[in-house]
Amino acid sequence: MKLFKNLIAGLCITLVVVGCKNNAEPEIVSVETATSKKAETPKLDPNATYAKVEFSIDGMTCAMGCAKTIEKKMAKMEGVKMAKVDFDKQLAMVEYDEAKVTPNSLTEAVAKVGDVYKVKDLKVVDEFSTEKKTEAKPCKADCKMDCCKDKSKDEKAKMACAKDCDKPCCKADKA
Repeated sequence: MKLFKNLIAGLCITLVVVGCKNNAEPEIVSVETATSKKAETPKLDPNATYAKVEFSIDGMTCAMGCAKTIEKKMAKMEGVKMAKVDFDKQLAMVEYDEAKVTPNSLTEAVAKVGDVYKVKDLKVVDEFSTEKKTEAKPCKADCKMDCCKDKSKDEKAKMACAKDCDKPCCKADKA
């Protein structure tokens, strides 16, 4: 038992001597913060020619995970002035420097975010779509009066009314 006590005492003294270094240097750890990333805003060329494109993105399942991730990826591209992805409409709107970015590179950027995302209906536009789609204009009275159905009417009258008869509200009346 005396041997066991001496052995434990010796181990305790060894741990104290080894564990208490006089020359201990503090560990330095650098942590990257979110504010340091935001300081790196891309510089825009004032002499550049900017184009605007709109396209649909298939495969998005949520606004925060999918749409925001795609939006951030495109916004970080050099030459992109503005990128916005509307999850509800499944629509992306991007304004970019034509010398640095192409519509094809935007398509590739979306594909790199995830294999499930597919770009459709990419088109160059002068102005972006409005936030809310406009409702169909009310039909004219001629359309409501079945002018297109009337086979006895002359061709000029039918042609004048044809545009109105293509509206959704008039198609409902025909049925």
